[in-house]
Amino acid sequence: MTPPNPPAAPLRADCVGDSAGGLTFDVAARGTTGAPLLILRRRDADGDETVGLPLAPAAEGVLRAALPSSVALSEGRWDAYAALSDGEPRRLVPGVTDLRSLAARVPGGLLGHVAVRIPYATRQGNLTVRSWLRAPHAETAELEPVPGGLTVRGRIYGTQPTPDAHAELRAGADQGRVRRLDLVTERADFAFTVPYDGLAPGDWSLWLRPAGASGPVVRLARLLDDVADKRPVLTWPRARVVTADGPVEAGPYYTGDNDLSLAVVPRES
Repeated sequence: MTPPNPPAAPLRADCVGDSAGGLTFDVAARGTTGAPLLILRRRDADGDETVGLPLAPAAEGVLRAALPSSVALSEGRWDAYAALSDGEPRRLVPGVTDLRSLAARVPGGLLGHVAVRIPYATRQGNLTVRSWLRAPHAETAELEPVPGGLTVRGRIYGTQPTPDAHAELRAGADQGRVRRLDLVTERADFAFTVPYDGLAPGDWSLWLRPAGASGPVVRLARLLDDVADKRPVLTWPRARVVTADGPVEAGPYYTGDNDLSLAVVPRES
């Protein structure tokens, strides 16, 4: 009996980020034919939403593709493949990743939006790019626990706050309950404090209204760094406070999309 062919070695791609928000992929590959492509396919998209990037020789046995910041990539998770010759595209796995430039990035916001792309390894060890496209965008810079609450500082991109600007807390999945908070602004920088004793138990999402009630609603998030999933990385202790609903523990957390939320959990007195 002829032994089965050993499985093909995984295709590895080194990723480098630049200060403008673009990415470069170097794929270790030999013996390609035709016009090789690096393919990004958006997960859970309606239809087949893909972006094809030409792979060109960069060194012996290395093909390079560039994803400049000017190429639109809708918000979501984009699985990476390489089509090196005839046949099905092959899933890529991460090699060496250098995202130091992303962590130091300060976008100008002149285009009215902020685009962020962060490559990461999935649980299966494959290469995926997490993309955000926010217009406008409210970036959280500092979360400072204060007695009985939390002070949030950050910067807004793509618009300027007006005298009517304020923050909002929205409760639950239906966001039916809304708490308005005063906002302190200095040009594009903002700050506000959340008192925990006025919050009912549950999850509260944080938003900005930079032009007041008649303007856009902007979700607070922390995107401008090199961490694709902040949930296990950035944590804070919960404060114990007494509310109208009884004693609770409250504190901030980042969601799976790196949006900022608050958890208010009942506790026994």
